[in-house]
Amino acid sequence: DVNRAVGAARRAFDAGVWSEAAPSFRKRALHRLADLMAAEAEALDALDAGEMGKPVSERFCNAAAAAGLMRFYAEALDKVPGDAFASDRHSVVVQRRVPRGVVGAIVPWNFPTFNAVLKIGPALAAGNTVVLKPSELSSRSAVRLAQLAMHAGIPEGVLNVVPGLGERVGRALGLHDAVDMVTFTGSTEVGKRMLHYAAQSNMKVVMTECGGKSPQILFDDGVDLQAASDAVARSLLTNQGQVCSVGSRLLVQQSIEPLVLERISAALSRAVMGHALDPTTTFGPLASAAQCARVMQYIESAKAEGLQPVVGGGRTLLDTGGYFVEPTVFRDVPPSARIAQEEIFGPVLSVIPFEDEAEAVRIANGTMYGLVAYVWTADLSRGMRMAKAIRSSVLINAAPPAGEGAGHVLSSEPVGQSGIGTEGGLAGLESYLRRQFVWINHA
Repeated sequence: DVNRAVGAARRAFDAGVWSEAAPSFRKRALHRLADLMAAEAEALDALDAGEMGKPVSERFCNAAAAAGLMRFYAEALDKVPGDAFASDRHSVVVQRRVPRGVVGAIVPWNFPTFNAVLKIGPALAAGNTVVLKPSELSSRSAVRLAQLAMHAGIPEGVLNVVPGLGERVGRALGLHDAVDMVTFTGSTEVGKRMLHYAAQSNMKVVMTECGGKSPQILFDDGVDLQAASDAVARSLLTNQGQVCSVGSRLLVQQSIEPLVLERISAALSRAVMGHALDPTTTFGPLASAAQCARVMQYIESAKAEGLQPVVGGGRTLLDTGGYFVEPTVFRDVPPSARIAQEEIFGPVLSVIPFEDEAEAVRIANGTMYGLVAYVWTADLSRGMRMAKAIRSSVLINAAPPAGEGAGHVLSSEPVGQSGIGTEGGLAGLESYLRRQFVWINHA
């Protein structure tokens, strides 16, 4: 199946039915795809909820947001310029941005529709053809996207979907000599395998977004503690904590730790657990038996190390047959503890007290990851110092986020073992383009 899909993508790319088509044609097709996605947004959300448990009530990274992201890349495709360089009187030197070719896109199960568009949107806008491998746990929305792409007028062979196990389909894409680029989102362990596959095959470009252990850093300097506590709890509850950028480490200044813990506990208690397809549900099951077992293993190992949860710490709603794990908070967690160092990918929060700014920075930077950090402070100067001292991207919150911010134009590049390459925005579109110079000598 992978050979057939890659062959179709290669033939479509070499024939130029997409890469050499007029920008206006590609733009119209991607806009039509976005319109079709928006019209079926509720159905796409239901497909994802039924397969992996993301509540249909959760708006973060839902199908409507994915349609908006596709529209952004439809508009962006003709807005990445080339360069013309100063040269001598006998030459003209320009640099073009050209598509890379066949892109293998491997996406995880946590936000199936959105993660698919995060890859195929910029890849298609850049003129590439794509072979998309969705997670075996959540492939139905990806298959539907391919059907919608055909209805939108995207030519045959331009977008291909191959469901299957990662060790078979993902590995085959990584090793395939006719694949020019692999873009991957998932664990750090598998991200490293993708780099290895590229080295074993044709040295294809590899872009990865991998694990995270993002800190929420809360200072006692006048910031609204109720609003901050509610935001920390909401982050942990979103998609049951199955978010790569979830703030799973709460670094809180010692003077306010008891008050913050009390307010976070109260906010977590308001979660409505239930079936993901029930619109009143705000907290669904984990994605699979394996993921449930993984999260529970981390919780039990923390207890074995002498840490006791102040909230949660066990399974719940066992009579439903769903993989429900209580939102869980551990207090006074050493920064070196396993649950404070490793990505759990579930609703588990490690609360780590600190005394001063310097200690907060050391703890924040003290893991192998670097996706994003969240700083809560009412002091502008402190916020700027923290932004410059923390390795990863940083959100400085003097108040909770209330709007769209920069929207889809925002780009991000991880550090450490959180990945390689830039995703999102115009810079993320450029990741799917290579630079070709054209040097013309003339009399």
